[in-house]
Amino acid sequence: MTTTLEPGTAPGTTSASTGGRWIAAGLAAGLAGVVSVAASMGTGAVYEPDIAGDAPAIVDRLAEMVAPILVFHVATMVSALLLVVFAAGLHGDLARRLPAGSVLPAVAAFGLLLVAVTQLLGSGLTTEFVFGVQDPEQVVPEAAVFFGHWIGTVPWLWGTAGLAAVALGMASRPGGYPRWIGVLGYVLGGLMLLIAVSPLQYMAGMVGPVWLTVTAVGLLVSRRRR
Repeated sequence: MTTTLEPGTAPGTTSASTGGRWIAAGLAAGLAGVVSVAASMGTGAVYEPDIAGDAPAIVDRLAEMVAPILVFHVATMVSALLLVVFAAGLHGDLARRLPAGSVLPAVAAFGLLLVAVTQLLGSGLTTEFVFGVQDPEQVVPEAAVFFGHWIGTVPWLWGTAGLAAVALGMASRPGGYPRWIGVLGYVLGGLMLLIAVSPLQYMAGMVGPVWLTVTAVGLLVSRRRR
């Protein structure tokens, strides 16, 4: 006699109603993303009108911003690492809830992984410049200006999180997620995708971490009510 097991019920596995650590990782990733964007805004020497175009002056100003640059770096990398955990967990949860062969789990996971990649790259130049700007003789001013633009743009590229948000919206009814999480996914996800295809794509950084944080809170609360 053979026994058929439902997906996620094999010995040693965790059912869809338990094991919400990946959701907690998503919550932490969203909060870290908010800190990352806020800290990035605090390092905008290249955008200050009184020194705009003056590379040596921008280097001097960046040297005064070492603390927020370091906060930016740590928060961005924490968010990137935890996003990978959340993406994997969301993929598994969607795969358990949706019909076999649905592309939504993969779309959601890849959308978030692309954000993690942009955060990794966005913080990748920190080591090269955060200490270099404190010694102007060791850094080319124009290169430091490029660094300022880099951290003010690349880590903000949360546009592909819109794919995850919309995928979650599409999965909300068949997957049994709270209706408001689906509506939030459609609204903020659509907004992120719209921003992503515009020349102002970096503005998705103002939306993505908020969507992730609120969604993770909603997923945690919905699980505790079961």
